[in-house]
Amino acid sequence: MISIIPIPELPEFHQGMNIGDEIVKKFDLVENDVVVVTSKIVSKAEGRLVAVSSRSDFEKSVLAESRRVLRRRGEMMIVETHHGFICANAGIDQSNVPEGQIALLPKDSDRSARRIRDQIFAKTKVKVGVIVSDTFGRSWRRGVTDVALGVAGISAIIDLRGTLDANQRELKVTEVAIADEIASAAELVKGKASQIAVVVVRGVDSSYFRESSVADEVIRVPAEDLFR
Repeated sequence: MISIIPIPELPEFHQGMNIGDEIVKKFDLVENDVVVVTSKIVSKAEGRLVAVSSRSDFEKSVLAESRRVLRRRGEMMIVETHHGFICANAGIDQSNVPEGQIALLPKDSDRSARRIRDQIFAKTKVKVGVIVSDTFGRSWRRGVTDVALGVAGISAIIDLRGTLDANQRELKVTEVAIADEIASAAELVKGKASQIAVVVVRGVDSSYFRESSVADEVIRVPAEDLFR
């Protein structure tokens, strides 16, 4: 059984705050919980808010956070960020931040996830997985869903190639984006206006946990990408 548990009443985060400490004050974690933290509060805690006063300022921030612009339509730019993510406007967000400011994505979401995991372990001696998540659109499909930007203690990808299906056929190409699936499941109880920024997913298969993991595993390299 999988349980998806929101953590309400966390404080408003600002630069320098210890996210892990605030989580353990509100929730009793157990071994192999997965803590899904929205990137917005990570950006706030890491001082990734930027003041803007015009559309030009916003576009300059998008370009500064991007390796290249893939497409542009009106005010929307689809870019490749310095992290390697393909997304709208470099993932920069104006929701749930003070007026006149924008939130940039964390510089290194894997490092952010590891920091939160270490903070939790220092307080509780409990080993959990941590996922830093954000909402992204998808090519060729309407709507948005949460995905993993950073991971710690939990696999980003489960490689099933070489294993057998229920009919004993060998799987040739199946790789499951388990961190994205968990991030998306957590979004079911967050909503967009509920101010739920942290969710615990309990009951995840213990074989999905590992000490060494990075979210980069989900990014398809150009040589394997049929659509670029």
